[in-house]
Amino acid sequence: MVQLLTPTGERLEHADYSPRIAHLDADALRGFYRDMVLVRRFDNEATSLQRQGELGLWAQCLGQEAAQVGSGRAMAPHDYAFPSYREHGVAHTRGVDLADVLRLFRGVDHGGWDPREHGFHPYTLVIGAHTLHATGYAMGLQRDGLVGTGDPERDSAVVCYFGDGATSQGDVNESMVFASVNNAPLVLFCQNNQWAISVPPTKQSRVPIVTRGDGFGIPSVRVDGNDVLACYAVTAEALERARSGGGPTFIEAVTYRMGAHTTSDDPSRYRSADEDEYWRERDPIDRLKALLVATGELPESFVAALEAEADALGERIRDTVHAFAPPEPASMFDHVYAEPHSILESERAWFAQYEASFIDQAAADGGTRA
Repeated sequence: MVQLLTPTGERLEHADYSPRIAHLDADALRGFYRDMVLVRRFDNEATSLQRQGELGLWAQCLGQEAAQVGSGRAMAPHDYAFPSYREHGVAHTRGVDLADVLRLFRGVDHGGWDPREHGFHPYTLVIGAHTLHATGYAMGLQRDGLVGTGDPERDSAVVCYFGDGATSQGDVNESMVFASVNNAPLVLFCQNNQWAISVPPTKQSRVPIVTRGDGFGIPSVRVDGNDVLACYAVTAEALERARSGGGPTFIEAVTYRMGAHTTSDDPSRYRSADEDEYWRERDPIDRLKALLVATGELPESFVAALEAEADALGERIRDTVHAFAPPEPASMFDHVYAEPHSILESERAWFAQYEASFIDQAAADGGTRA
């Protein structure tokens, strides 16, 4: 397993991957730390909002910040990411306003942003379905001549994020077939957070998950998913190969979901307190903080400014969610098709008449009915 930073914050050398982070100075490392701290604050605020009844559901990324921030920061602006539903750290690195992520979980719309602006696809709730979308998009880049040209401003790649549980889905395996035989510019980034809801990896596979890629002829690498530097280096190497025409890579980032699967889950029913403590000692934020403190590169002024920034983010997230208004019912017909569709328009017209009938009936009843 590739590791460049131990749980206690000590740097390790790796012949293949240390050169990938040689250019990262103290400012860059503090940037990684800032990203992870802000994402965790956002995540915790969203969890609290759900507990207060302000969100219908929430899927935490608590403990997985290094895998997401490290891999997300390795992407070029013109690369494209396909997330599942807890890649809040990747969304942050791609410039998505994290408040927009909450619209889906509040239920005010289907969730989304302009993917062309951010290179970040809307969340996918169906387990593993988006891996096929990612593979198809990567094949499209290839056919559009945006791979292997030697021009760093043109050559592009795709990163697809999914969990260990998704590797048991047929869609994921089908995507690896197509990615492999078409030499697609795709990085399959599996965050093995140890639990597919309540099912451990040992109940999903008799061999390490990273070997799934080998079975399809896809180069594969296992990385410490709580090591932000290693995740950055491994993803950067895989993306470079993809952009140059070298084809797909399968990455297994070994991490841990410190929170629940979602806010409707109780992890204490299937995992022990000892296991939780073992992984909390490997917290990705504490790990990078230990390095920065040991090297004298985490000044108090930076810490204070970051704390204030996190507080401001938390306040903005709360205010934004409280201000979310219920959508107009007729908006369900918007954005169903790219072009006008006669059946949809007839359904829209029927619904307008249906809504109007309640107004007419209320008037007939003297305004006593809503």
